[in-house]
Amino acid sequence: MARKSGGEHSRTGTPAQSPLAPERFPNIPEIAGVRLSAVAAGVRYRGRKDVMLAELAPGTTVGGVFTRSRTAAAPVEWCREKLKSGRARAVLVNAGNANAFTGFAGMSAAETVAKAVATELSCRPAEVFLASTGVIGEPLPHERITRALARLRRGLSGKAWRSAAEAIRTTDTFPKAATAVAEIDGKPYRIAGIAKGSGMIAPDMATMLAFVFTDARLPTDVLQHLTATANRTSFNAISVDGDTSTSDTVLTFATGQAPRHRRISTAADPRLADFRTKLRAVMTDLAQQIVRDGEGASKFVTVTVSGAESPRAARRIGLCIANSPLVKTAIAGNDPNWGRIVMAVGKAGEKVDRDRLVIGIGDWPVTEEGMVRADYQESSVTQYMKGSEIDIRVDVGVGRGRFTVWTCDLTRTYVSINADYRS
Repeated sequence: MARKSGGEHSRTGTPAQSPLAPERFPNIPEIAGVRLSAVAAGVRYRGRKDVMLAELAPGTTVGGVFTRSRTAAAPVEWCREKLKSGRARAVLVNAGNANAFTGFAGMSAAETVAKAVATELSCRPAEVFLASTGVIGEPLPHERITRALARLRRGLSGKAWRSAAEAIRTTDTFPKAATAVAEIDGKPYRIAGIAKGSGMIAPDMATMLAFVFTDARLPTDVLQHLTATANRTSFNAISVDGDTSTSDTVLTFATGQAPRHRRISTAADPRLADFRTKLRAVMTDLAQQIVRDGEGASKFVTVTVSGAESPRAARRIGLCIANSPLVKTAIAGNDPNWGRIVMAVGKAGEKVDRDRLVIGIGDWPVTEEGMVRADYQESSVTQYMKGSEIDIRVDVGVGRGRFTVWTCDLTRTYVSINADYRS
């Protein structure tokens, strides 16, 4: 049976919208140098848009991070190679087929699509970036995509953000987007991004598909540094189910089409302080939306680890808690079983002072000095656990390292989605 990438379980429709979804799709303004389009090409789904094209202004720079999976998809390999040039004129994304584990035919299909896009937009194939998400192990029906390119080009618009976000979904129950305005030299620059992800989500360089655009003018090396840095505390700080996709891709594009600021030559330039903050905010917003759309999720969980030997150690401990099936199922069952948190902390393999370990759930301190507090009231915490937003705090008492991880609970619906999956 073909396996999925990024969470797909049917050819038609999606599950009911996640109860953790945002109230509305954000109002995203046009970004100079970016036009988008989406169509139904029939790659896999019937009656829904499944291919997205973004056209970028000449001179656009690009930065990116990709999955560390040893079975990476053909589009990932294509993008890794093309990223070296640092220039982009287009990004094309299809849903329904991951073009992964498809051998030579997979890379040939990627090259065919890139060349066709380049012809349609009058640019070089090396300036075309690709991403695919869906079933693993099935040949990409690339002719369905290339036949749709003329329609995609005719539909290009600076306002088509929602259509683009809709077209890249697999089992996502809602489209994901975020936007912000940052200042450089006192001038405003827009940032906007879209993302997809619902299942097969675990941080390992990048953990889904995300595409972020800005009208600022940033050199390739600067944009790459900003992307990689923001990724560490956003997309690399989430987990739904502990599984890393073959197709994970995060790409950022800077068109340079807004009013010019003074030249920036290093990512350490203090004039980038606000831009750096806003870029991280957009990427964090998208990352958290992915967790809120976790397959079957009913609770959004924030795990903050402090007192660790280093931020890296804190991240490892946090992910051990976030990825523990025992912790996640306890949360799903409204059970404040803090003993499972103790277990997860211990198995992380990082330094921990057992007798100084402090655990808190919501506003309630649970342990101190290596044991449960005398005034701990489990009934109050049980009531808190019935909510949809759960905070877990852990201090391991050995240093100053701190890191925050976001995850969701593990419910029967997650099991059903994945157990009932059919190709």
